Amino acid sequence: MSSTPPSPDRPRRLRTAAVIPAAGRGIRLGPGAPKALRVLGGTPMLIHAVRAMAASRAVSLVVVVAPPDGAPEVKHLLDEHALPERTDYLVVPGGDTRQESVGLGLDALPDDVSVVLVHDAARPLVPVDTVDAVVEAVRNGAPAVVPALPLADTVKEVEPAAVAGEPEPVLSTPVRARLRAVQTPQGFDRDTLVRAHAEVALDGEGATDDAGMVERLGKPVVVVPGHEEAFKVTRPLDLVLAEAVLARRRANDGF
Repeated sequence: MSSTPPSPDRPRRLRTAAVIPAAGRGIRLGPGAPKALRVLGGTPMLIHAVRAMAASRAVSLVVVVAPPDGAPEVKHLLDEHALPERTDYLVVPGGDTRQESVGLGLDALPDDVSVVLVHDAARPLVPVDTVDAVVEAVRNGAPAVVPALPLADTVKEVEPAAVAGEPEPVLSTPVRARLRAVQTPQGFDRDTLVRAHAEVALDGEGATDDAGMVERLGKPVVVVPGHEEAFKVTRPLDLVLAEAVLARRRANDGF
């Protein structure tokens, strides 16, 4: 029996997918495995990131963009770990830059996906409430949404020194109340993000912020509250902090 077609009173439910670019090596964490495959609490960070996206009931598909020559390894990794059964998973080879990898992830999405999340594999502990808030804002009509936090520190714009370690002259002091530290997942209307990747030219290593690409199209980007536990694991000290957060979660919530 066929389902009732959508109508103005019963709009078609938007399907949401998450794209996780995980092709980088993360050299700031030192030599060894790619950053996304570093172990956190006995489990690779990538698995934590995939679980964080799949924890949202709004997300029905997670696309992991693997290192160009590492897709079979990443697929095997996902198969080895328990993941929510209600969510589908797909692994595709990535490109040389983050922008290329996100684009390849977009190319792999089924036609019925209308909302796309782009999430850093190096943000393994983002709470599900943050993911849901981003999805809801896109479903309510925002073409691009980013979770973000107010800054605790005053920020200075400087003229970068020609030699590392040299004093740098201050050019200005932005108003801190207007600044935000952006996190992921960033959420998008699919057509808007696809257009951004098609029309915004690669620059050097490419875009590291998909919302910035949408801004360059002249489209509005809105901010929803981020979370202090959605920090990016980039340096060894971040990994220590992530281990502490995970240990607290397991002790308090059985996470």
